Amino acid sequence: MYISDLRRKAKGVFLLFFIFLLFCIARLLFIQFFRADYLKSIASKQHNLFLELEPRRGTIYDTNLKPQAINLAVDSVFAAPLEIPDTAKEAMIRQIARILDLDPGTLRQKLNRKKYFVWLARKVTPEQSEALKKLKLKGVGFIKESKRSYNNGYLASHVIGFSGLDNVGLDGIELVYDKYLKGEAGWAQVLRDARQKKLDLQEKMVLPKDGYDVVLNIDEVIQYIAERELDKAYKSYHAAGASIVVMDPHTGAILALANRPTFDLNNYPRTPPDERRDRALTDMFEPGSVFKIVTAAGALEEGRVSEEQKIFCENGTYKFSSHTLHDHRPHGTLTFREVIEQSSNIGTAKAAQMLGANDLYKYMRLFGFGRKLGIDLRGEISGVAKDPRFWSKISIVTIPMGHEVGVTALQLAAATSVIANGGQLMKPYIVREIRDKQGQTIKEFSPQLLNKVVSVDTAERVKKIMIGVVEKGTGKLAGMKDFSAAGKTGTAQKLEPNGTYSHSKFVGSFIGFAPAEDPQIAIAVVLDQPRPYYYGGVVAAPVFRSVASDTLKYLKIKETPSKEAVADFDEAQIFD
Repeated sequence: MYISDLRRKAKGVFLLFFIFLLFCIARLLFIQFFRADYLKSIASKQHNLFLELEPRRGTIYDTNLKPQAINLAVDSVFAAPLEIPDTAKEAMIRQIARILDLDPGTLRQKLNRKKYFVWLARKVTPEQSEALKKLKLKGVGFIKESKRSYNNGYLASHVIGFSGLDNVGLDGIELVYDKYLKGEAGWAQVLRDARQKKLDLQEKMVLPKDGYDVVLNIDEVIQYIAERELDKAYKSYHAAGASIVVMDPHTGAILALANRPTFDLNNYPRTPPDERRDRALTDMFEPGSVFKIVTAAGALEEGRVSEEQKIFCENGTYKFSSHTLHDHRPHGTLTFREVIEQSSNIGTAKAAQMLGANDLYKYMRLFGFGRKLGIDLRGEISGVAKDPRFWSKISIVTIPMGHEVGVTALQLAAATSVIANGGQLMKPYIVREIRDKQGQTIKEFSPQLLNKVVSVDTAERVKKIMIGVVEKGTGKLAGMKDFSAAGKTGTAQKLEPNGTYSHSKFVGSFIGFAPAEDPQIAIAVVLDQPRPYYYGGVVAAPVFRSVASDTLKYLKIKETPSKEAVADFDEAQIFD
């Protein structure tokens, strides 16, 4: 009886083991035939780590190959929360938060994740990295990444722009030419052991392709000169804003472009958007009397007036339709040359009536107003140049003096270049060429003619009038001792929110080129709401003089100006 029960129990245990064995075999067969791919993928993920290999972003150079934006190797900090003892986390959080200036709460959330990898901070300073390394914290590691660095900080900040944390262009040249600068990322497959530690054994690898270098037309020295002088005027006259554009009138190459206020490219995240705005391209304003070169060129080109033709300027007050036009100083009869030299609104308005609305509009468009010029920077606006169908009864006398039209500093520089280069509107451009790491040119940018504006003869005649503006007219403060110059002053009232013209807010401007007989540079200077002085001939012309003089000396241009250009200046006679 006892032996029989023992046998039954033995058979039962054997049966149970046999059933369990069958279950295990079935389970193994199921895994082998139905779950193999899934489990294989999990094993691959556990033992294989795919790393993205970051390419080196291309360098941005000035025209003389001086670097303006480069990449530096810096540390990024990561942690493996699963390797950090819970008892050590709070002390670690306090130490890391203090060194990296991080929020302890956010840091605590990251270190409490059930992961082997979390970023703590990307691209930290060398000082922060060194301080962390000295602590030798368990579960905290460092990875080398490249960080964008801008050698000159504030210089040409609105042109160069900046890139983000992942080296993606966000503004300026960094954004427009991002596809050339960023390169192509590579990758590597690295083996890990059961504890998720890298074995430094690489199964496969594709090397990254570094970005191309970009060479600008901007000259670092000319840019510095322009920014230095613009900054002086901006601060001296307590202006709300300021812009300057220096251009090669024959090619359209931008040699310098600056705005105030400005910002440090190495600290762009903490900069207000208003300071990052490229005012030379984005800010529209009524130009005032600098716009008179359009009427002058059009009237001379069409043969409606001649330089010595006499125009009665109504002794400073001219009633037209429902509007009364005034000059800043009463004039009787002036030649057309003197009308522009003395910036007579009334004389210019009468010349514009001789030209006619349709032809005036035609030359506005030919000079590049009311349309984008196509510069290789983001944010350019077209401004406003209304079709004559939408003009009011008084537009024919207000538009010639720079009202009812909206322009940018870039458009003024391009329009000035038309007179300087013999009548051609050139496309402004910033980038000269794109190169690979061996210095071979990948893409080259050449001067582009947008359209012919006036004949060489007309451009020469307007040039002589603009020389007179500097030597005898409202632009005397633009005259230089070592070089001749041609230019035009402008002062415009700003519009108030209710649509009326302000009597306390003005835009002062000056456009010009030098040397007058063989122009090498064209410059537009604009100051927004300067005070207490606001006439373009007082606040903007001296900026032109200093920038032009120092730039031409730097370029080693030699010329002796006429006696009139070096005469003593009487500021009391300078208006507009």
